[in-house]
Amino acid sequence: MKSVRSIAELREQIQELKSSSHKKTVGLVPTMGYLHQGHASLIRAAKEKSDIVVVSIFVNPIQFGPGEDFETYPRDEMRDLAAAGEAGADLVFLPSVDTMYPKPTKTKIAVAEVTTGLCGASRPGHFDGVTTVVSKLFNIVQPDYAFFGMKDAQQVAVIQQMVFDLNFNVKVVPCPIIREEDGLALSSRNVYLSPEERSQALVLSRSLRETKAAIENGEIRTAREARELLVNKISESEMAVIDYVEVASFPELLTLQDGQPIMEREEPVLMALAVKFGRTRLIDNCLLSPKGE
Repeated sequence: MKSVRSIAELREQIQELKSSSHKKTVGLVPTMGYLHQGHASLIRAAKEKSDIVVVSIFVNPIQFGPGEDFETYPRDEMRDLAAAGEAGADLVFLPSVDTMYPKPTKTKIAVAEVTTGLCGASRPGHFDGVTTVVSKLFNIVQPDYAFFGMKDAQQVAVIQQMVFDLNFNVKVVPCPIIREEDGLALSSRNVYLSPEERSQALVLSRSLRETKAAIENGEIRTAREARELLVNKISESEMAVIDYVEVASFPELLTLQDGQPIMEREEPVLMALAVKFGRTRLIDNCLLSPKGE
């Protein structure tokens, strides 16, 4: 595995790997670092599908809003390099902010509609920063495949929409949520949680799991009932402060109206939530299969 910091060197290394062997397809795993087993699963998925695996590690300032945790976002370069190598990366791209944004960017990619709800409502401008940096990485790396975790389901939907609308020659590969043994979805921000907050945060996966079971067992049928059950279960934690609880079509992310049945739909349904424990905002979700699957 090699690590590179400049765009020119990254392109040179990719071309060298392509020309020196039969390795042709490139898989990209964009990350903000502080790698965990969720990231490792993306790298392994990329390794299975691609000849060359590129992992980018870049804490992207333009996707953070005022008062968010850009300055304090966890960073550990040596740990990240070891984790990326162990998972099977061929190249790790470690650009600086000056490399990615040598001047203040005057061009941004903005995806409409799928960015307005969920995290887009509480983090205005966030997805413009995500789509802009991902489009830059697509142009720099020219990957055949790009791998994203479904923990950030809205991000997956947004990137898929951007790729479709702008005809990027890349296939977006959504990958399953990876969880701790007790159910907590892996996230770099979990490191912020105190022991008590982490224990309380287990209510998120438990609420999703129990609500999914209630839907599949026919105990509840409508979007309103699903939202109410999720809110009631999350509220059992005295530390939980709900940002949003939503039930929406996927990948369109259209909110299901209160009386709409969930299991009779032709497209998947996403139950998504964002909840704060102390100063840490966590997201989680569950995707329900469409009718007949």
